[in-house]
Amino acid sequence: MAEYDYDFVIIGGGPAGRRAAIQASKLGKSVAVVDDQKLIGGVSVHTGTLPSKTIRESVLSVTGWRDQHFKSRQHRDGVKMMQDSINSRLSTTLGDEVEVIDSQLARNNVRILKGRAKFSGIHKLAIQQNSQGKKTSFSVTADKFLIAVGTKPFRPKNIPFNGTTVIDSDSVAANLPMPKSITVVGGGVIGLEYATIFSTLEIPVTVVEARERILEFIDRDIVANFVHQLTERGISLRLGRKINKITLDDHNCPNILLDDGRQLRSEMLLFTAGRVGAVDNLGLEKVGIECDSRGRLVVDRESLQTSQPNIYAAGDIIGFPALASTSMEQGRQAACHAFGVPINHSGNSFPLGIYSIPEIASIGLSEEDARLKGYQVEIGVARFQETSRGHILGNCKGMLKCIFDLSDRKLLGVHIVGEGATELIHIGQAVINLNGGIDYLSDNVFNFPTLAEAYKVAALDAYNRLPKPRLRA
Repeated sequence: MAEYDYDFVIIGGGPAGRRAAIQASKLGKSVAVVDDQKLIGGVSVHTGTLPSKTIRESVLSVTGWRDQHFKSRQHRDGVKMMQDSINSRLSTTLGDEVEVIDSQLARNNVRILKGRAKFSGIHKLAIQQNSQGKKTSFSVTADKFLIAVGTKPFRPKNIPFNGTTVIDSDSVAANLPMPKSITVVGGGVIGLEYATIFSTLEIPVTVVEARERILEFIDRDIVANFVHQLTERGISLRLGRKINKITLDDHNCPNILLDDGRQLRSEMLLFTAGRVGAVDNLGLEKVGIECDSRGRLVVDRESLQTSQPNIYAAGDIIGFPALASTSMEQGRQAACHAFGVPINHSGNSFPLGIYSIPEIASIGLSEEDARLKGYQVEIGVARFQETSRGHILGNCKGMLKCIFDLSDRKLLGVHIVGEGATELIHIGQAVINLNGGIDYLSDNVFNFPTLAEAYKVAALDAYNRLPKPRLRA
């Protein structure tokens, strides 16, 4: 066998890279992570998942949003105090997370190599470091590699980004602004999360989305409920509209001309319409690996191998679902395959979580998809206003929807909008993956009062419409 510096080298210290590194180390392999950021953690820790969710929780806290049903909302006259509180919490949370990551990697004997990686061969990386303006470089070799570099915001040339009044999601995560009004371009997950955060701060929000529907991968009833809550709060949705032109006025505020001739004016524009793979200067051409127009890599979804068998890829860089949770599992599975450890591809469903206000979560089939696949289905719906916990929280606008298969009474999908949706979804995940269904949920006893009780309410709602067996005379 050829001699290499490491058995496994991972490019990128985000969720996929960290989990792959620890898994490979536990298999007794020598492992290094190459990362060019000042602190380990990747996009997930510094500009993506963790910052946006921390900002969301801070905003809910400082505005008293969860208590809105019982008392008047706090006013924005303490804007500076709010901003300081949010940024302080963000700084503390991210600092704590970096400490945990550093500790985990150190305990598992994973070497961290600071610098920018570039392939110079299928078993060789050149790593460039820049310290105090002085550039140095060195090379490392490895038997196997994992590309886990993640993504960065898509910045089209016709958008006049200036870092102050026209910004992307990375800029928001670094320091939450407090404009008097904002236009969010892009009605995807990131755009809607930040749109609802700003709305909760009582900042007027307009969302512009080129597609006729938002969140097309989410059950339609859930999206309809979500859209109703947004419009009820005054968020303006401009769906099926594209941007023709953006100009800046004398105060650098954006004026947006839509394709229908309508003009939008706001103090700030947040552009969130897509992300691209961070593959710049990675030297993929040296190893014969190509990416698509958005910088994403194609892999075999079973093994996570690229077109070069000893080079794997995982996380956001390979596209949908681009979640921190699935990225971690992809990293683990890539490490297992690289070193001959069997992977259990059970086909189990994984949950989707959107940390908007209110939250959205989904697992399994939507009603539309279930019918298209030929299932005969029955639907069970529970509205949070039907639960005592919903009354206690003052949160009566959410709902939980269950999709059941009429032939065997199994649960096919669960879809939730409202408080705690991203936590509640895991009950549905367990029931689906363990082949449970309407009988388990309707017969089970849930703590009272809880939002989880909505599962029983939804099951009974569906049960009441099921054909009943005829009793013998």
